[in-house]
Amino acid sequence: MTKNSFEAVPLKNLDEWEDDLLRRYPDPDSIATAKKTDEYRNYEEPARDTVKEFYRLNHKYQTYEFVQTKRKEFLAFDKKEMTVWDAFDFLNQLVDDSDPDTDLDQLQHLLQTSEAIRKDGHPDWMVLTGLMHDMGKVLCLFGEPQWAVVGDTFPVGCAYSDKIVYAEYFKDNPDYSNKLFNTEYGVYEPGCGLRKVDMSWGHDEYIYQMLKDYLPEPGLYMLRYHSFYAWHREGAYEHLLDDHDREMLKWVKLFNPYDLYSKSPEPPDWTKLKPYYQELVAKYLPAKLKF
Repeated sequence: MTKNSFEAVPLKNLDEWEDDLLRRYPDPDSIATAKKTDEYRNYEEPARDTVKEFYRLNHKYQTYEFVQTKRKEFLAFDKKEMTVWDAFDFLNQLVDDSDPDTDLDQLQHLLQTSEAIRKDGHPDWMVLTGLMHDMGKVLCLFGEPQWAVVGDTFPVGCAYSDKIVYAEYFKDNPDYSNKLFNTEYGVYEPGCGLRKVDMSWGHDEYIYQMLKDYLPEPGLYMLRYHSFYAWHREGAYEHLLDDHDREMLKWVKLFNPYDLYSKSPEPPDWTKLKPYYQELVAKYLPAKLKF
């Protein structure tokens, strides 16, 4: 299947699916300083038709074969080579002026996440994880449709859990009726561990693969599974987990509220923060990253 054969992208902006998360997963947490958590993008009326259409496309096209194709295409990391700061400049091209809820660029949103983590006294590697966790959205700038970049993630190659958002749309996915993929374990072994499971393609897997040699294991789980809500919020896919996954789950749960509820209309003061983050990035990451 070629890129041009896919249907049009429905979302108005890249973060619309995250707005929907705030509605679906309210979490009373002190991290939400700008307003109460139930006031964050709480779209009750009208229904979020664009988000539903986004997931219809996502669930239709995220097949096991599609994931293998994208892994080969993008995990070669042969598209660009940039410093972290040049990469943020690149990422900031994704700002959507039509977004009524925020006019902050991508770096400012990520700084809000990392600053909330730093404020609560977590290790500096976790602060860096907060800064880098959405860097994989640069995939959109390489021509990828939004449904192949953002959205809740899930395993491919086995039966889809009914805990996945809009699970009914999987009926249009060819893997849904494929006997190789539609059983409980599919191509996997019981208790094989998430590290041996292929996830739907998107910015989580991409940034994990990019940084897997530079961050501690808890940070890598945060990067790789922060959009895997069927697991860390709904408790699905227990049959594929190993003990290491269960140990790492607490870290993913710790990270998630900082991602969802740190958004604020007040931009971080980059002039003051710049020396700290330059030193932090230099401590853990190479001078340039391959994309």
